Formats: sequence, C-alpha cells, structure tokens
Amino acid sequence: MQYDRAHALAQDIRQSEEYQTYHRLREEVNRDETTAALLKEHKKLSAALQMTALAGQQPPAEDMQRFQGLTTVLFANPAVSQYMMAEMRLQQMLGDILKIITEAADLDIPLPGIDG
Repeated sequence: MQYDRAHALAQDIRQSEEYQTYHRLREEVNRDETTAALLKEHKKLSAALQMTALAGQQPPAEDMQRFQGLTTVLFANPAVSQYMMAEMRLQQMLGDILKIITEAADLDIPLPGIDG
C-alpha cells in the first residue's frame, strides 16, 4: 500500500485554493463567539436532518423551520456566506476525490450527493 501517496494527497489538499480559502474564512468567522455557536448549531441541525432523510423519514417541521431560520441568519452575514460557500466548494472537491478513489478500488459505495 502506498501510504506515502495518501500523505502527498493530503498535502495537496491542504495546499489547494479551495482549502486555503476555506481555512482562512473559517478562522475569520470563528473569531466571533456568537457566529461560531450559530455555525456549530447549523451543522448539527443539518446533520440531523440529513440522517432523518437518509432513514426515509420526514424531519420534524420545527427542525426544518429552525434550520431555515439559521440558514437565513448566517447567509445574511457576507463573511459567513463566503465561508459557507467555500466550505461547500471544499466538500465538493473532497467528494470528487472520494469518488475517484472508490471507483479505482471498484467499490460500490453509494455517496449521497455524488453521481455514480
């Protein structure tokens, strides 16, 4: 197994424009404790909603309303909006890399949000 190549890939990811932008913006938005707490709550709620959807269930209406409200508040702040978009671009890049690796290994792993 070529673990040195995996480490080189990790280094390439850290040096990518997507990661550099994400990291810089993350540091910026997390300086404000309130914003950091709202982002943390948004991520937790997003994960819970995704798990509910993957289980084939309908999420509670109050959770959906809370998520939509948090999303609106967060995207109203230009710095936070830029950060969240940078995070999405980084996630897309990592999803593409994971798809390439799983295809190379001939694994049939369903990856939500990634065509396969």
